[in-house]
Amino acid sequence: MSIDSAVLLTAKDLNINLSEAVEIGIVQAVSKLKVPQWKIENQTAIQSSNDFVEGRELPLYSDRLFRW
Repeated sequence: MSIDSAVLLTAKDLNINLSEAVEIGIVQAVSKLKVPQWKIENQTAIQSSNDFVEGRELPLYSDRLFRW
């Protein structure tokens, strides 16, 4: 892995924990790629849920203290 030396120096000056910052960056990158994949894989269930709500109302809607 290589990181721009100027970025590393700035991070060091700001007392940034590099291990933590790298981990956060990797988690965000993985999530960014996995979310669209998850949506495709679960498209049928998502559509089924949307159809249910569209044909009726949100579960427990009548018990809400506020409504749209």
